Amino acid sequence: MKLVRLRLRGWAVLAAVAMCVAVPGLLAVLGDLAHAEGTLEERKLPMQFNWVICQPHCGGWISAVGIVTSDSPRDFDDFAHGRDLRGATIVLDSSGGSVNDSITLGRRFRSLGLMTTVGTSVLAHSAQGDRGVIEPEAYCESMCVFLLLSGKTRYVPETAHVRVHQIWMGDRADDARAASYSADDLMIVERDIGRLAKYTFEMGGAGDLLALSLNVPPWEELHELSREELRLTNLVTTDAVAEVLPSSVVRGVALAAKPVQDRLASSVAHDASAAPVAKSTRTAEVLAPTAVVAAGPAQ
Repeated sequence: MKLVRLRLRGWAVLAAVAMCVAVPGLLAVLGDLAHAEGTLEERKLPMQFNWVICQPHCGGWISAVGIVTSDSPRDFDDFAHGRDLRGATIVLDSSGGSVNDSITLGRRFRSLGLMTTVGTSVLAHSAQGDRGVIEPEAYCESMCVFLLLSGKTRYVPETAHVRVHQIWMGDRADDARAASYSADDLMIVERDIGRLAKYTFEMGGAGDLLALSLNVPPWEELHELSREELRLTNLVTTDAVAEVLPSSVVRGVALAAKPVQDRLASSVAHDASAAPVAKSTRTAEVLAPTAVVAAGPAQ
């Protein structure tokens, strides 16, 4: 099977993905509280969703940590079942993952009117008891950036890292220049660039996001978006943390600033015609035992 992928950060993905079968649920939970210490490795495992409690300071938020796989849309549906998540905030910490499944998941988020931000959900201990807080120095890379774009309101802390690059054939990303490619390979890449472009504009993103992403080949470092580029691409719609979360739960972030207006319409219905087909685009998923998981070169 041919894979089109977005590079992940390093060969550690191989070991981390292998571990996920033997050590499921590495995200520790206290009741419904996500405890994301050790998230550096967790964000290289299949994506997990948890509801983080921060009462009495706020109602809570969704923690989404890990790479998007073919199971992620279904896992999110299972997580959402029986919960009213409309208008909630989802906090992302991810190295990316499957292109088409990220598009599907992003449309799920938008249909619920979710707000998005980047951060690591951790458990804070105090005399008043344990509660959830957010460490803003986190990573949203590769297809995670397009999940961030799905938020109705989007906030990125100053210390967060949002990084982009091209899609590529996953089984040839490690030595992309030396590999050979067929006409079918090019067709798959072109098809998925088209799907990604359609999704980007539906979510209210700017063409600059595609231009910046598609300009970085797999043999180069991921490009980290500056504050100016976050606005240019329309990934950020507000500089005020209070629009997505109480400022008291985000460590080291002061209540500030003015909202940034969306430059493109961001209302969109789920487009069933863009759902993955037989040859779906996948990146670093947990495949069948006999399959090979492609990982990017060491960063």
